[in-house]
Amino acid sequence: MRVLLSVPIVVTGQNADNQAFTEEARTLVVNAHGALIALGAKVAPNQVITVSNKATQKSLDCRVVHVGNAQGGKIQLGIEFVKPSPSFWQIDFPPDDWVVPED
Repeated sequence: MRVLLSVPIVVTGQNADNQAFTEEARTLVVNAHGALIALGAKVAPNQVITVSNKATQKSLDCRVVHVGNAQGGKIQLGIEFVKPSPSFWQIDFPPDDWVVPED
């Protein structure tokens, strides 16, 4: 289940030139396994970055699983948690078998 949610985060890691970076960003979409974010730093698929939730001050290592198109100087990235952490975004997700009733 994906949820449109803008969560303030701080992303740290190494860019494509092996330079350390720290960037403030926001999530675009979140789920129990990761998120879609927009980032100015150039990173590669399968790279591990660290995402810190500014609201909770908790940090998790995440793997870049999708590198999308650039918009406004930032690249959309799909990230997944290296270790499962469904409570990282501080929201309750519906169960996997949840369906929206049809009218």
